[in-house]
Amino acid sequence: MSRREDREEPYEVPVGPPDGATAAGRTGGDDAADASGTDAVHISAPEHLDARHDRGFFGQPRALAHIFGVEMWERFSFYGMQGILLIYMYYSAAEGGLGIDQGIATGIVGAYGGSVYLATILGAWLADRLFGSERVLFYSAIVIMAGHIALAVLPNVLGLGIGLVLIALGSGGLKANATAVVGTLYTAKDPRRDAGFSLFYLGINLGALLGPLITGLLQSSIGFHWGFGAAAVGMAAGLVQYSFGRRELPPQSREVANPLPRKRYGVVAGIGAAGLVLVVLAVMLGVVRADNLAGVVIVVTLVAAVAYFFVIISSRFITPVDRSRMWGFLPLFVVNVGFWSLYQQQFTVLTVYSDQRLDRDIFGWTMPVSWINSINPVFVIVLSGVFAAVWTRLGNRAPSAPTKFGIGTVVMGGAFLLFLPFAGGGANSTPLIALVGILLVFTVAELFISPPGLSVTTKLAPERFHTQMVSLYFLSVALGTAIAGWLAQFYDPDDEVPYFTVLGFIAIGIGIALLLAVKPVLALMKGVR
Repeated sequence: MSRREDREEPYEVPVGPPDGATAAGRTGGDDAADASGTDAVHISAPEHLDARHDRGFFGQPRALAHIFGVEMWERFSFYGMQGILLIYMYYSAAEGGLGIDQGIATGIVGAYGGSVYLATILGAWLADRLFGSERVLFYSAIVIMAGHIALAVLPNVLGLGIGLVLIALGSGGLKANATAVVGTLYTAKDPRRDAGFSLFYLGINLGALLGPLITGLLQSSIGFHWGFGAAAVGMAAGLVQYSFGRRELPPQSREVANPLPRKRYGVVAGIGAAGLVLVVLAVMLGVVRADNLAGVVIVVTLVAAVAYFFVIISSRFITPVDRSRMWGFLPLFVVNVGFWSLYQQQFTVLTVYSDQRLDRDIFGWTMPVSWINSINPVFVIVLSGVFAAVWTRLGNRAPSAPTKFGIGTVVMGGAFLLFLPFAGGGANSTPLIALVGILLVFTVAELFISPPGLSVTTKLAPERFHTQMVSLYFLSVALGTAIAGWLAQFYDPDDEVPYFTVLGFIAIGIGIALLLAVKPVLALMKGVR
């Protein structure tokens, strides 16, 4: 630790959940964060950074508006593109698509989603060792925009491949650093911290709500590439706003927490180049193909997760209490994988279901498929306040993190079972209101797991491994997302009962197993709830 760090209060870098986070300071704010249903990796700006008199953005520091904007437009472009991505791949050329086999297409979507969360590790490393969070955020936004432009203007599979690679890398870099930059706007004791992160979270959900609406409308009326183009324009709007406002961000947002020694630059560059060559060779030799991409991402993510866990658990710098807490984190990791492997099927199975099984006719007008993806953000915005009120009223009697994880996974399994009454009904037979109700259950499950996820992860993290623990958490999401794509190949619209039954009861079983193990898990967590 540097002398400067000795003189100042240490940083804790806020990193949001898969789709963002709200946060509360861990100095007296842990309970507030959990009560508000927020994720908080806390982590504070130095005490000498006093922005108390800057209230230019709804009572918050004016610079928050710029991060709010770039994150909102990034989510607009991300979810807008993802809302039409799967049908673009499996629709025929006559319908404006690529004609890819539906099972392969769902696997690609899952692999892409998993790669986004894998890329957060690279984004966090670049920020911590080379460039600082703010710079990585800015250049990641440029990479994302380039990816959307590739999807919009490059033809066929070439545009698909280049676009998805760029968006995955850029989204990982932005996701890993946006909330870290927000954290630098506040001192540890600033009472506005919770509200500021809540406002940031609102921007995320606004983008997620509007993106599928706009891109879906364009896709259904004038074509897929116009939808992808709208995603590119949205990202460009956020980037322009941010490029003018980034100068207002504090210097701490650009600090490199653990600079890489210059003598190691060559070694790191060599490792990076070797990794890139290995990937290219694997593709050229047919080891990595479109039909096994989800499986490859699953294996890579699993290896990375095991390696991360082993590095932390075997470190001589952690205490016996830290080591016990790491073992307590393991069942939460496993359950989190199970949850996200079902939840992320919103972009695979649920897209196919909405396209082929859902009655989207509204007074003679056919609703675009992608609009289904805008339902969940509405429920998140509404129910976050409800959950916050419940957890606040319960106070110390609120369920522990393992209990919340178990309940959320059981509810998620129940959501899959809710598809059964509509199984076998034929094309366009499921009422829209029924799917809206099922997505409401999806959201309830999410709010039991996603908000406490990173919060409990950082509370369990050994002092020297905060960043690695956050990366480990994201690996659980990456693994679940890739599995969601892999599982989707087994979905058959003509024989849905086995699929929804088996996955629903597996999730319920996983959740019940954790609920039965709450006491021993809490014992391993050594006072962390």
